[in-house]
Amino acid sequence: MQESVMKAWWDSSHMAGANAAYVEELYEAYLEDSQSVSEPWRQVFDNLPKVDGVELETNHSSVKEQFRKLASLGPAARMSGGAASEAVSDERQVKVLQLINAFRFRGHQHANLDPLGLWKQARVRDLELSHHSLSEKDFDTVFNVGSYAIGKDSMSLGDLYKSLNRTYCGSIGAEYMHITDTEQKRWLQQKIESVEARPEFSSDEKRSILKGLVAADGMEKYLSSKFPGAKRFSLEGGDSLIPMLKGLITEAGAAGTKECVIGMAHRGRLNVLVNVLGKNPSVLFDEFSGKHDESLGSGDVKYHAGFSSDFATPGGNVHLALAFNPSHLEIVNPVVMGSVRARIARRSDDNNRVLPITIHGDAAIAGQGVVQETFNMSQTRGFAVGGTVRIVINNQVGFTTSKIADARSTQYCTDIAKMVQAPIFHVNADDPEAVQFVTKLALEYRNKFKKDVVIDLVCYRRHGHNEADEPNATQPLMYQKIKKHPVTREIYTDQLVAEGVLEEREAKKYLEDYRNALDHGACVVEEWRPMTEHSVDWSPYMGHDWDTDYDGKISLDKLKELGEKITTYPEDYKLNSRVNKLYQDRKSMITGDKKLDWGMAENLAYASIVQLGHDIRITGQDSGRGTFFHRHAVLHNQGDGGVHIPLQHISEEQGEMEIYDSVLSEAAVMAFEYGFATAEPNCLTIWEAQFGDFANGAQVVFDQFLSSGEAKWGRLCGLTVLLPHGYEGQGPEHSSARLERFLQMCADHNWQVCVPSTPAQVFNMLRRQMIRPMRKPLIVMSPKSLLRHAMATSTLEELAEGKFHNVIGEIDDIAPENVKRVVMCSGKVYYDLLDQRRKNEQTDIALIRLEQLYPFPQEECAKIVAQYSHVKDWVWCQEEPQNQGAWYCSQHHFWQAIPDGAKLTYAGREASSSPAVGYVSVHNQQQKALVEDALTIK
Repeated sequence: MQESVMKAWWDSSHMAGANAAYVEELYEAYLEDSQSVSEPWRQVFDNLPKVDGVELETNHSSVKEQFRKLASLGPAARMSGGAASEAVSDERQVKVLQLINAFRFRGHQHANLDPLGLWKQARVRDLELSHHSLSEKDFDTVFNVGSYAIGKDSMSLGDLYKSLNRTYCGSIGAEYMHITDTEQKRWLQQKIESVEARPEFSSDEKRSILKGLVAADGMEKYLSSKFPGAKRFSLEGGDSLIPMLKGLITEAGAAGTKECVIGMAHRGRLNVLVNVLGKNPSVLFDEFSGKHDESLGSGDVKYHAGFSSDFATPGGNVHLALAFNPSHLEIVNPVVMGSVRARIARRSDDNNRVLPITIHGDAAIAGQGVVQETFNMSQTRGFAVGGTVRIVINNQVGFTTSKIADARSTQYCTDIAKMVQAPIFHVNADDPEAVQFVTKLALEYRNKFKKDVVIDLVCYRRHGHNEADEPNATQPLMYQKIKKHPVTREIYTDQLVAEGVLEEREAKKYLEDYRNALDHGACVVEEWRPMTEHSVDWSPYMGHDWDTDYDGKISLDKLKELGEKITTYPEDYKLNSRVNKLYQDRKSMITGDKKLDWGMAENLAYASIVQLGHDIRITGQDSGRGTFFHRHAVLHNQGDGGVHIPLQHISEEQGEMEIYDSVLSEAAVMAFEYGFATAEPNCLTIWEAQFGDFANGAQVVFDQFLSSGEAKWGRLCGLTVLLPHGYEGQGPEHSSARLERFLQMCADHNWQVCVPSTPAQVFNMLRRQMIRPMRKPLIVMSPKSLLRHAMATSTLEELAEGKFHNVIGEIDDIAPENVKRVVMCSGKVYYDLLDQRRKNEQTDIALIRLEQLYPFPQEECAKIVAQYSHVKDWVWCQEEPQNQGAWYCSQHHFWQAIPDGAKLTYAGREASSSPAVGYVSVHNQQQKALVEDALTIK
């Protein structure tokens, strides 16, 4: 419609002048649903010109501006009686559509969510008829319902209002209008509104739900009577979780899922273990009685335990894996996601084959930062898993904190999920059918849109934080209410009896049968099946010693061939000038014209590993380039921004090579990689800190998972952690990877701590991690300045040797019999000592490098030390302050290594509360002093 034509129509219309605001509302309704406005108006809007050739929906503000402009072109037209009638009708129609949208947006705020009835929701005027200039007098008037997916084009206002309240203000509070994707919103509306959030369940389905509630309640009461006062973190109050999980797994299996990985903290864990995963109750009772299998290592408390089983579904057996989880609650979420990512990669098929399920507490999901980190990862290239079903056991109290003003700064504990536009379904846990409905809906949404979805299971906690607590001391009103409140099983039993689905005697028999099954100690899950080959076989990596022989040699020809592969890129690629220079240098290293630097040796190691058929996965905040500009495994075309990874083009049969710059996170990303490595032994999984110091952001992962996971849970893991470490005067947060912390956690041969000092060493260290038939974490104090240090180079022959030397002895021509002092050290300080000793022309001091500090290489060290058996003056030299580094934690190993009767002294910085000084001049003075101290024979 041309502007002149539009003006003519406008001038003759009853909608000119002051009615422009109404037209804007009408236009908004048209954009929401074109069928919601009358035919004349629809024709007008259909014929509006596009703005710059773009559809109206994305530019409606510009079109509205045209209405305002046209309204100012002439006086308001006189309205005839008929026209006035049409205007009033259209205006009310718009108000009705706005009412529907109000319920979609804010109906959840008036939903019946709290089983205890304690929630006092603020009045929401948007949900009142009067707010939309409507009243009960309009109840008999029939209106077009637009996109309201009830299956009717029009309804009386009275019926519509009742329907909206049933759909959005019943036992389910659906939040999804924050989602910007129209297709997703429309899909959810159709699913929810078409059944008014109350689908029909068959009698068999209802009986199945009741059996789940009987099991949930029966398990807790049995434990309470058999082990009174024992900690079990009871599920009571959130009983609907059991039929909910069983229903979720059953539906997932029917949709093609083959594996479910579940992560949860303490609340209800024992119940889930027995009533969902099928753990034998007699085994659990033995654990309560204190029985312990000596072969299981240090073990862990019952409510941290994991478990695996198979679960029968209409689509075949589904393998269930409940992840082990320490008391650090939400940290298990990225671990689960990492495990799922590995399983998806192994299956090489649709994400729907592996389903992650995470179960949260209401206080924890709102309070712990790793939740935000995990949500932020959920749609990124390197960490996406096709969406996670997240379930919140919302007790409405965290330990002793129940006031929202103390627990969080948002209305709901689940508001954090809005950052990724995840739909959130709040549901009253005392309405198990509503719980089943949102569970099925959540799974369908996740499978269709590959995004996270959240179910907020609003319940209560029948006891205190644990069974020894007295909750009345801090929540008196809540617990007075809870004491009188019937359990969900009783509520649902009464409902089914009233519906005629079953008789009371049948419900009692369910209770008796379950109690008898527990008495007999047999599995109580009908769907439980013995495990088949759903997971990877770890047996080849078990039972090996550290000194297990392996063949790590590689021919020079193969090294040169691999070198050519990793320095080749498309001819039309325009590299950054510095990167181009680096790649030209690498070509010279292959021909022997230059010695190999760190970056070239590292890339050669990766090439040799994938060429053997192993996969590699590297993540970190700068992993593609390398924080210190050394790796450049990912090339960026300066012309079009294209990406090329030479390591992905080694051979047709090579293993997968993945390298991702991660989100700016330490805790979640490293936990993800831990989960990945525990699920895939055939992959060299590497997490690299930007600076080693930053790893302290993931300290809980080191403390609770990586260092002790094998001892506590028997979980093998081959994760490699690269922590840039070295004192170059860059200040407290860019010097120390806190070596002492890792050494302090060393015991039971739980992991390796290495400080490689040459390119050949890093090459063979990385290869050893995959070729040797054992999987233990590898902690590497990796270098910064050594990446381009003139003395830190290697030859192809040294790489080809195929051995990582745990200890390296003297390399200069110094006669052992002339040595009066031996200096032992690790890492970069070795080159400072070597350089100064050569300048001093000292021939009576020998240098020994310890490249692996744990497990301490006692035998290898003894062979090198033997030639200095006459030396009584031994020194340990380190860059770190005296109370840090290896001195305190490894000193007992040093004493054991040196000859009997010898004296061991320390050369290094004085003890300090800070890892390093912040001034370069002070750093240089300290560095010079500690080198002089180590090389001065007194």
